[in-house]
Amino acid sequence: MRNTQNMQLQLGKLDISKIKFDQRSRDDIPQILKGLQYIYINPTIREPVFEILQKSILPGIDQNNGRPGMELWKIFVLGVLRLDLNCDYDRLRELANHHNTIRAMLGHPKEDEFSYQMQTLKDNVKLLTPELLEQINQVVVQAGHILLKKKESEALHGRSDSFVVETNVHYPTDINLLFDAMRKIIVLTARLSTRYQRSDWRQFAYNVRHLKRLMRLVQNKKRIGGKTEEQKEKRELLITKAHQEYLIVAKRYLAKACGTLKSLEEQGLKEMDIVLIGGIKHFIIHANRQIEQIDRRVLQGQIIPHHEKVLSIFEPHTEWICKGKAGVAVELGLRVCVIEDQYQFILHHKVMEKQTDDQIAVSMIEETQALFPDLKGASFDKGFHSPDNQSILSKQLDLLALPRKGKLSQQARVIEGSEVFRKARRKHSAVESAINALEVHGLDYCPDRGIQGFKRYVALAIVSRNVQRIGAILQKREQTRIQRRNKKRWKLRYILKLAA
Repeated sequence: MRNTQNMQLQLGKLDISKIKFDQRSRDDIPQILKGLQYIYINPTIREPVFEILQKSILPGIDQNNGRPGMELWKIFVLGVLRLDLNCDYDRLRELANHHNTIRAMLGHPKEDEFSYQMQTLKDNVKLLTPELLEQINQVVVQAGHILLKKKESEALHGRSDSFVVETNVHYPTDINLLFDAMRKIIVLTARLSTRYQRSDWRQFAYNVRHLKRLMRLVQNKKRIGGKTEEQKEKRELLITKAHQEYLIVAKRYLAKACGTLKSLEEQGLKEMDIVLIGGIKHFIIHANRQIEQIDRRVLQGQIIPHHEKVLSIFEPHTEWICKGKAGVAVELGLRVCVIEDQYQFILHHKVMEKQTDDQIAVSMIEETQALFPDLKGASFDKGFHSPDNQSILSKQLDLLALPRKGKLSQQARVIEGSEVFRKARRKHSAVESAINALEVHGLDYCPDRGIQGFKRYVALAIVSRNVQRIGAILQKREQTRIQRRNKKRWKLRYILKLAA
């Protein structure tokens, strides 16, 4: 049993519409909560959002029977706070348990001593899927347009660019990837052996330390310099010998783990342990590949092609991205493309898996126009250019600001020299501000696991940013109203003083 939100006021519970915020605060929390409050108190916004949450999280679930779960409104609030504040679950739990205004937004009375647990927060926030968040984002953006009194006939003009969101990985080398695989094989095999009262791996902690010590030895040998040819040859011999010792020990532990698994399978396993066996075999495949690649590279002197390399055994979707930025040689993660309108709301986003900017330009506009048919213009940078993109997008959009690469033809020079094109190009740089705001509010690095967790994290960041944008608009209006009121008071006092 899980409800959307309990509308029945309890004793001591403050109505969400009556929550007051400190207008002088420069922190993010009042802006975020003000945006959430605006969504909650407007039925035309709240009802579509609640309907989306119910359809996606509560399909076919009886709301009257069963153990009560966290209300959907609380899940949405906690998810938005996690991304907008760029905090981990430890800080989110602290805020949810001890921040009075946040607890009021979650619907807790002042005297309520209910405390959120870490695993409860993790399990419930993960219920927000990328598809669900895409639908909610559409409602939030439309609410923002209504707040700013956008006319129905007014066209939307977007500016699109991509950036890299880093994944939760360390810098990959073949030796540390082998250690990652062997560490998981040894620890999981030892855990499985203990369940069946086998003593094969009683020294598994020492085995992991042994492997790590050999890996560090390889790394230290690489740091040794050499000026003369004799010193360089000696250095290469030391590096080769260290790699050989590392591989010999890794192969021995790998053979031992395979023997243990074979013995346990012959003995017979419980159903719950079959999944664990599958996980161990998955890491064995990774270990064998890394052993082969180290042997080819170090002992045989081969160059490993890039398509054969794996950047992380835990986050296999990670890509090696070189964008040519000053001071940033390489980024490990995935590209994310966003499109922002003239009101600074992010209309749509796309996680780019093994795609470049020019490959997603057309699909980005098509998907955005399916959500917001008013999109009539868009600007890009040169990375999105291709002849096909120019011809297709010029038919879909009334205004296309997509600069061409290389030497321009006479016709292209006329197009890019027009006042409309140049004006759109000048405004295009504002998308960098939106990207920077996303990175500051959690989208510089994704701590969640797996490609599904990555997509959910990005989608939640987009929704959270748009919610905060609504809160910022409301806060600015309120501050302007207070300034005008104070100005009138001071003016009246001055007149009365002169009259006296």
